Amino acid sequence: MAQRPAGRVDVRTGPAAGIEVSNTGSVVPPDTVPLLFQPFRRLNERTHAPGEGAGLGLSIVDAVARAHGGAATATANAEGGGLTVRVVFQ
Repeated sequence: MAQRPAGRVDVRTGPAAGIEVSNTGSVVPPDTVPLLFQPFRRLNERTHAPGEGAGLGLSIVDAVARAHGGAATATANAEGGGLTVRVVFQ
């Protein structure tokens, strides 16, 4: 996702919420969100710019959550773009 001037990242934790991270960024079409959990899947094609990720972030989050008996989900943010990712442990 592209960097946004005055963008934000919010982190919430708690027994009911688990761990929730929400950010602003590129608009993510809701139907592409599940695909972002697959290794090396990115919203946009790589440009090979310095600091650009490889598309492993959400697949690693999902693997760690499952290894600890949890589940990871994500939703596209309607306002401000970006994603909200939640990890809940049972």
